[in-house]
Amino acid sequence: MINNQSLTRYEFKYFVSNNIANSIFEIAQNFMNLDKFASNAKSKSYFVRSLYFDNSQYDNFFEKVDGMQVRKKYRLRTYENRFNNKSNFYLEMKGRKQDRIIKKRVKIKNEDLEYFYSFKNMNKLHLKYNNDLINDFIFSEKRKKIKPKILVDYSRKPLINKYGLYFRLTFDTNIVVSKSNSLFNEKSFFFPIKYCPGSTILEVKFERSIPAWFHRVIQSFGLNRRSISKFVIGVCECKENKDSSD
Repeated sequence: MINNQSLTRYEFKYFVSNNIANSIFEIAQNFMNLDKFASNAKSKSYFVRSLYFDNSQYDNFFEKVDGMQVRKKYRLRTYENRFNNKSNFYLEMKGRKQDRIIKKRVKIKNEDLEYFYSFKNMNKLHLKYNNDLINDFIFSEKRKKIKPKILVDYSRKPLINKYGLYFRLTFDTNIVVSKSNSLFNEKSFFFPIKYCPGSTILEVKFERSIPAWFHRVIQSFGLNRRSISKFVIGVCECKENKDSSD
């Protein structure tokens, strides 16, 4: 998990059964290595938690649902399900510009999380970081009145290409969502998503092209690309798009 990151890539996403996901994972290991952040885990996976922001009109939600070709959203991300002083936290922007995905991230200090929950004294956040992503987030908060809305948890098994151009596969399972205004909220009620029970979200991420061996995987398993957003799924599951009272 790189502290400061900016990248542009393509992303293809698929809903697959857990059995098919396991078969694809076994095939992929002939060509790919387990990501180093999961290599020491018995499950070959790591935990991901994201807190997504939107406004009371749910502009980010509808931009995605309507398929707008230029859009972006913000989230706080961590890899812990409980706060501790050694936890890492990141502000991320994930956007789309036509067919390409743009992702930026910056590491956030533990003591600064409260700024993203209360939005008080945001000028101090600007002075502490003086970072383009932080500044864009503050501007978006002022302009669109975004607030923390949806918490999404899942387990991720990641593979990275052994050789050649950047190519990454992630297998996301055990997805649960909740309404929340913070990363760690004991009052949050988590429930599993209904859209794909017993399924895995397979994400294919690459810079230029997909390797020939994975094209054969797509054909062999009859994989069909889907427009999948965990944020959108979370909003729908929590029925937040019908609730503008806050």
